[in-house]
Amino acid sequence: MYMYEKRKNPRNTELLLDLLHIVIGILVVILAVLAFLNPDANQFLFPFIFFLAALLNGVNGWFKLIDSGRNKRKKISSILLCTIAGGLFLLGILSASSIWR
Repeated sequence: MYMYEKRKNPRNTELLLDLLHIVIGILVVILAVLAFLNPDANQFLFPFIFFLAALLNGVNGWFKLIDSGRNKRKKISSILLCTIAGGLFLLGILSASSIWR
């Protein structure tokens, strides 16, 4: 008896990724508008904007890395996305430490 490997339907992962893009995109836009309308009162929102952007880039990079297979260009672009996510996360930490100290 053969055991077949159960693979997730690519449509489900694409749907999940699209839904994540929509939700995080809307949150980033709302937070950015609130932060720029009154920067002095809403400066605590800037680290959250950076963390959400880092999350979005990290998830994008991870899904591209899983989907890349042996294609080196896709792997390089996914590693670049993960690196950008790490940079945004560090920027969020720096922003949070400068605002919340």
